[in-house]
Amino acid sequence: MAKQEAPLNALARFLPPGTYEPVAAYLHQYHVHLTVARERKSILGDYRHRHRDQNHRISVNGTLNPYAFLITLLHELAHLLTFEQYGNRVAPHGAEWKQLFGKLLAQFIEHNVFPDDIRTALLRSVHNPAASSCADEVLLRTLKKYDKGSEGLVLVEAVPEGGLFQTSDGRVFQRKEKMRKRYRGLEVKTGKMYLFSPVYEVRLVEGERGEYLINRVHE
Repeated sequence: MAKQEAPLNALARFLPPGTYEPVAAYLHQYHVHLTVARERKSILGDYRHRHRDQNHRISVNGTLNPYAFLITLLHELAHLLTFEQYGNRVAPHGAEWKQLFGKLLAQFIEHNVFPDDIRTALLRSVHNPAASSCADEVLLRTLKKYDKGSEGLVLVEAVPEGGLFQTSDGRVFQRKEKMRKRYRGLEVKTGKMYLFSPVYEVRLVEGERGEYLINRVHE
């Protein structure tokens, strides 16, 4: 199963110290059905508004580090608050959502729950937050410093041009030039070109294997 129920009293282990009580207060107040995702590549969190006999539903990727988990949960709570105030009359990530998300972030920033580098990254965008933390590259780079189990991983932007990298699904690419905001990557096996975010995590392919694959690219 991709998801598991998160008993509210177990939520504290996913959150930074000192943040459980204010988070739990929101969940209690709005009768939120919270689900923690064990592994999910495509999204960090999700929100479904209350409907008939169902409560508001929020899911968050449980493999996130505590600071990323909190920010993602606040992102989804901002959707809930937006629905409570405006229903479906406003855009999902419009001005109303940005204002409410900014207020939620400010509440936790003021209580010094974030390390200085994350706090600085959040203050850059608190008045105009991105629709996804993945879209805020400065924040994403900062949050990744606190990930566990990322040994050996590098960001695409750190791969030298012409160097090889491997994605989580085992495919190998040669890093090409930057095209505006993304890097081109040539898949060695198929010769197809793809675009990668600068902050996409990959593994370098070096040594004899790297030399062999680079020779294949130039055949």
